[in-house]
Amino acid sequence: MSQPVSHPVSHRLLLALPLLLAACAESTRFEPDAARTALIGTGLPAGFLLGTSTSSHQVEGGNTNDWTRWEQERFPDGRPHIKDERPSGDATDSWNRFDQDVRSMQVLGSNAYRFGLEWSRLEPTPGAWNEEAAERYRQWARTLRQQGITPLVTLYHFTLPLWVSDAGGWENPATLDAFEAYSARVAAALGGEVDWWCTVNEPNVYAIQGYLDGIWPPGKKDTKAMAVVLDRLIEAHARAARQLRALDTVDVDGDGHATRIGLAHHARIFQAATGSMADTAATALTDAFVNESVPEALRTGRIRLSVPGSTSIDREVEGLKGSIDYFGLNYYTRDYIRQDLGEASLARQYTPRGKTVNDLGWELYPEGLYLFLQRYSHLGVPLLVTENGMADRSGERRPRYLQTHLYAVEQAIAEGVDVRGYFHWSLIDNFEWAEGYEAKFGLFAVDLDSPEKTRTETPSVRPFQDIARNLGLTPSP
Repeated sequence: MSQPVSHPVSHRLLLALPLLLAACAESTRFEPDAARTALIGTGLPAGFLLGTSTSSHQVEGGNTNDWTRWEQERFPDGRPHIKDERPSGDATDSWNRFDQDVRSMQVLGSNAYRFGLEWSRLEPTPGAWNEEAAERYRQWARTLRQQGITPLVTLYHFTLPLWVSDAGGWENPATLDAFEAYSARVAAALGGEVDWWCTVNEPNVYAIQGYLDGIWPPGKKDTKAMAVVLDRLIEAHARAARQLRALDTVDVDGDGHATRIGLAHHARIFQAATGSMADTAATALTDAFVNESVPEALRTGRIRLSVPGSTSIDREVEGLKGSIDYFGLNYYTRDYIRQDLGEASLARQYTPRGKTVNDLGWELYPEGLYLFLQRYSHLGVPLLVTENGMADRSGERRPRYLQTHLYAVEQAIAEGVDVRGYFHWSLIDNFEWAEGYEAKFGLFAVDLDSPEKTRTETPSVRPFQDIARNLGLTPSP
């Protein structure tokens, strides 16, 4: 995940301040300690999607894309791009062991699964189409449905085919046309098995990590490029949504909707380090860019991004307004903000000592999920928690995390927020981008060194099963 930063213009500060104050205010209704005795799951509505998430590159193995090349390289100072210096390689070999993953879902009692498609696998060269790969993805979706598990399919989750990357990636406007054509072929190929779609995963994270912090491909530190790429990813969503609606006309589950389209947005609670005007302003600016730019574009149909002294974007995008049937929320943590004019973002983010954190040092703050569900309810569409989880090598702390964060979901629902699903990150331990294989997010641990890539239950499986039972689902024995 990310350490996001921002460069919005001053008028965005006025928009952000009331939202920021609401996010930072202590809720009088949210009491995470109550999760210890609550029967989590009983507060979820009928038809609620209780599942897990993965992405193609992180679990499939055997890919060839801009990330597989990046994993082999180093930064100019000699540091490896991947902390443990272990490339993705075979990953968890889910490409060949999907049946093991389905079995894990059945053990959990989950009724939904979010998985990604690998663009480089489906279209390895411009215009070429790998029908064998498409058929395998189609079979995955069919198998899930046959087991009572709703597939939610992500079109784009951070990786690009080499032919796209080599031509400039998302900085090149031609990538929009290529992605739209890819989306059309996916809609035609999988529409008969899939109703739920996620077009783009975390466009804000991708733009920041790859084009501002420079720790993901293509490794740039260019604020103008960051804004351009974020703009393109938002438009890419609108174009993909148009193709999905036009070409996926099969209502697989018979609910009257052939498509339910959204994107997955990464949001973080930002807390001012002090009550000073400098820290408060820096926090509001960061919040406006990271947490509001994408949702506001979806709500209004207009992209507004500005980097002082670098670039400003303000344009209406055809088909953007009304392009989502749900809003996907990826939530993990809270960061504290101190103004730092020496940083490109004008701020420094950190977690104070003494906070309860995961293995990556991210604070465990379940109330943040509750606050964001309340905050994004104004978008006027149902919400899905498309990612939520923690890095926990021991697996001993994740049960509490799972309970408190689903308690946050239940509290939001009890107060009238339309939340339709929760997808835990992740089903299995996987390749966690720059963190490599050291960060363990899985409900099931994976023995990467075993020929079978054995999946083993962690202590988090039992509480997930209990939640599934309370919802009326039946885990496998």
